[in-house]
Amino acid sequence: MPSVIEVSGVRKTYGKTVAVAEASFEVFEGEIFGLIGPNGAGKTTTMECVEGIRRPDSGSIAVLGLDPYRQEYQLQERIGVQLQQAQLQKRIKVWEAVDLWASLYGKRAIDGKRLLEQLGLAEKRGAWFMNLSGGQKQRLFIALALINDPEVVFLDELTTGLDPQARHAIWDMVRDIRERGKTVFLTTHLMEEAERLCDRVAIMEHGRIIDIDTPESLVRRHCPERTVVLDADDPSAGEHFQAIREVESVTRDDKRFTICGRGDDLVSKVIHCLSESQIRVTDFRTILPNLEDVFLKLTGRSIRE
Repeated sequence: MPSVIEVSGVRKTYGKTVAVAEASFEVFEGEIFGLIGPNGAGKTTTMECVEGIRRPDSGSIAVLGLDPYRQEYQLQERIGVQLQQAQLQKRIKVWEAVDLWASLYGKRAIDGKRLLEQLGLAEKRGAWFMNLSGGQKQRLFIALALINDPEVVFLDELTTGLDPQARHAIWDMVRDIRERGKTVFLTTHLMEEAERLCDRVAIMEHGRIIDIDTPESLVRRHCPERTVVLDADDPSAGEHFQAIREVESVTRDDKRFTICGRGDDLVSKVIHCLSESQIRVTDFRTILPNLEDVFLKLTGRSIRE
């Protein structure tokens, strides 16, 4: 796939504070690309440099073949942006905001009424912004980011502060944006969000990109460990589990066995062992690593800290 965003050696400082120490990555056409990391990692500053809102101290950026700082007006016609700290006037109505945003673009905007229907805001067309719920406000900001039918959509910490139901609804909308053939570049510190949405992610810490890949590949490379926890009445079950080549340790607490090992086949090998040895199990669950575990392994600390 051709790349629509190319970032090379970008650095941005504010006095003695280094917001972005070094960032290099590509975003390919038609993918959902996530920049992930804890608050203060430099995600928003990096995204704002890519959007042309901030000028990097060094490095180069190209979005759709354009320099976002020197060719900002050309680029603004082709991208859609949802900002992390976006707000509107309290008493602007939903339809007024959509019409205002549509009037800002030189090209013909898409049908605002239909867009609101697609985003579940048709019944809120006449509502004031201040009376919308958090999820409705986020959907409105998505509508404003899409009103010019952009080729690339930027979403910054889109679901922060939303309840689980609203968050899942927004995730569905982001997937729909990609299905329309758009490229999505998002930032998040929610690892579940990145795993559910992103085709590829770049992990950012202290202003640096420390790894880039698909969520599955990052987990497979950095955290090959697997854990099976089961309850079995057979006290000799541990000896059978120890005989499995992929198993590294087996611990027992009364009837509960915790089996740790490596490889994608660990779980199936444990199940095969249970069947072959005719071991009766009353409880069985697996613990698989995720992006949170990858971040912990790469940085030595939890992303929630």
